[in-house]
Amino acid sequence: MKLKSISNKIKGNPTMTEGTVYSILVICGISHFLNDMIQSIIPSIYPILKDKFDFSFAQIGIITLVFQMTSSILQPFTGLYADKHPRPYALSIGMCFTLTGLLVLAFAEYYWAILIAVSVVGFGSSVFHPTASRVTQLASGGKKSLAQSIFQVGGNGGSALGPLLAALIVLPYGQHSISWFAIAAMLAALIMVRLGAWYKAKLQYVVNHPQKTTVGLNNNISKRAKYGALAILILLVFSKYFYTSCITSYFTFFLIDKFGVSVKASQLFLFVFLAAFAIGTVAGGMLGDKFGRKYVIWFSILGAAPFALAMPYVNLTWTIICCFLSGLIIASAFSSIVVYATDLMPDKVGMIAGIFFGLMFGLGGLGSAFFGWLADKTSIEYIFQVSSLLPLLGIIAGFLPNTQKTKNIVAKDTVKKG
Repeated sequence: MKLKSISNKIKGNPTMTEGTVYSILVICGISHFLNDMIQSIIPSIYPILKDKFDFSFAQIGIITLVFQMTSSILQPFTGLYADKHPRPYALSIGMCFTLTGLLVLAFAEYYWAILIAVSVVGFGSSVFHPTASRVTQLASGGKKSLAQSIFQVGGNGGSALGPLLAALIVLPYGQHSISWFAIAAMLAALIMVRLGAWYKAKLQYVVNHPQKTTVGLNNNISKRAKYGALAILILLVFSKYFYTSCITSYFTFFLIDKFGVSVKASQLFLFVFLAAFAIGTVAGGMLGDKFGRKYVIWFSILGAAPFALAMPYVNLTWTIICCFLSGLIIASAFSSIVVYATDLMPDKVGMIAGIFFGLMFGLGGLGSAFFGWLADKTSIEYIFQVSSLLPLLGIIAGFLPNTQKTKNIVAKDTVKKG
């Protein structure tokens, strides 16, 4: 009886409303924060693993490959399953996989055990993102871009904090201290139980109170145009995440090499970019709901181009200003891209979210590897000159169809009904 009472307290007593459920959006954001914080610890501990086990760079690369394969490539498939067979408590189950993987990683003494550990953690992530995106949209109350941006900024914060915690905890105390992060995983699993209880109640509410998922959407887009739009979005995600991977991975080296700043100062300047990125993510969500997601996508990538193009050629002060502005503007794209894509296929929210979150992780990793290779062949300054051209790809966003009904379409629909 006591266990049942504790379980009921954790689940709470979810009530259904038609509007935006900000409490659930905040819980989604916190869950994303904890999930991505744990995920980001893995690459942060590579130096420890390399020194302890005398791994080659190729072996470290395989660890990354296994982790990315499970966390990125599986996401569309877990998302598709979540669309067809919603499982309210899949979030908590996914986090239990992450918890298991963390504990195995903390005490692994063999290479194969480390590979199994990171694959289990990656699988937990592949379960989390598509299902959590579905919950976020259900709680949005129509403010889809804002809801997605709240969810996304939680993940950005976790990804930024994870390496810092790894430096403070894992580097001084060694591999076994990874197990301390199991506390965060257990906390996340408990939070996700409450999220699952709301999700279950919402699914039942939707069954009893059926609503059109396409209200306010332009239903006159052909299947061919939809697939064309998805191809454009994939190119835009490529542009955004290849560019940002260059900044996040090599900006400190660029500042040290070109301006001779200290390591500490370079890290502070990188934080300026990360802070701008977080602000831009939330701002982009609000603007997407107000002005239309197509226009926010267009502006956020192409609008960053002038500052990206100028950054490799200006002095230190203007470099930091350009870095801040390019981060602020380009960050506003992703939540609008995800919501725009799910508007194209509103019956496949989990699968579409899985595809784009998978691309985000995968392209970020590929971009970092590519620019690292190019920097070895040329110079740090050269890769920033090359990467600065990527936001120009934003011009193709102009070819995206409007997924939201314009005033003209709404007027025509009204005339037809009349």
